[in-house]
Amino acid sequence: MSIFSGLKHEQKEAIGLLQIGTFLEYFDLMLYVHMAVLLNELFFPKTDPHTEKLLYAFAFCSAYVLRPFGALIFGYIGDNIGRKTTVIITTMMMSCSCIIMATLPTYAQIGILASWAITICRVLQGISSMGEIMGAEIYLTEMTKPPQSYQIVSLISCSARLGTMAALGVATAVLTLGIEWRTAFWVGAAIAVVGSVARTRLRETPEFLYHKNNKKAAAALKKINSNINEDDSSHLKSDLKNNVPFKTILAYFLISSGPPACLYFSYMYFVPLLKSNGLSSELIVQQNFFISIAEFLALAVIIYLSKKIEPLKILKYRSSLYLLFVILFPLVIEQTQGNYIILIIQLLSVVLTL
Repeated sequence: MSIFSGLKHEQKEAIGLLQIGTFLEYFDLMLYVHMAVLLNELFFPKTDPHTEKLLYAFAFCSAYVLRPFGALIFGYIGDNIGRKTTVIITTMMMSCSCIIMATLPTYAQIGILASWAITICRVLQGISSMGEIMGAEIYLTEMTKPPQSYQIVSLISCSARLGTMAALGVATAVLTLGIEWRTAFWVGAAIAVVGSVARTRLRETPEFLYHKNNKKAAAALKKINSNINEDDSSHLKSDLKNNVPFKTILAYFLISSGPPACLYFSYMYFVPLLKSNGLSSELIVQQNFFISIAEFLALAVIIYLSKKIEPLKILKYRSSLYLLFVILFPLVIEQTQGNYIILIIQLLSVVLTL
């Protein structure tokens, strides 16, 4: 049975628009990350090997370090203005960042200003990407019901991985075929603008409208009669009250903090080591492209399993396996640092990543 069976046309259209938008968002976000082997040299001063390693880490971390603030900002917007508004704003932020990056002069042309400008663009991309993917997931959670929602919401993560694959494919083409790198960012900006316009077709979720109307009703009752009895509006207050324990919020925050660290380890951690082993930038990006395919296939299997196994149980199993993998990794890498061993380690990491 299809995961879309029983859905209305409006729901299917929303799923399609949100998936396309997430794909474009993560294509733009990860394009710089995987082209950092080239772009760091253009936008930052020449450095020693140790500083170069920090720049590789920075290329990745700049997209993630301020994501919690993005969640707070766009969480507030999503809860008070609307889910639809959130996904439109975040997509436009991403497209504007890409336009700036596509036209920005290099370090050789304007000096340290180029470094600061590219850093600000990366931070804005990180903030908008968190608001976008969480906004899309919340939108679909409210539009569908469990257990069908488990797979439908997971499609957003699938689209994010496809965006990463596309970014790596473009980075491979740029580095191997000699295509102008700015062209890739212009393409990313253009399709992000198209995605933003397309998302204006979305309608606000019924659940958000229900709670928004309840808030208005409660405010109106208080305005009419400041001495209103507690029992008269208890049904409204119960809808508005947040009963989520702090430990649950903290647990989900920590769960969401895991994937960026896992992805950094899978894609970026080994870049300096592979370069010291003689691999060119083109081959490293190409290897990462094949790793992203493995990651996408692993995610597809997880989505399929969510039909039969409750998602949090899957998370617990994968977390346990990843913990075992992390414990064994230092022992393996101490014995050999060959390119094929590194490839196997990267593949295991993306398969087990949280």
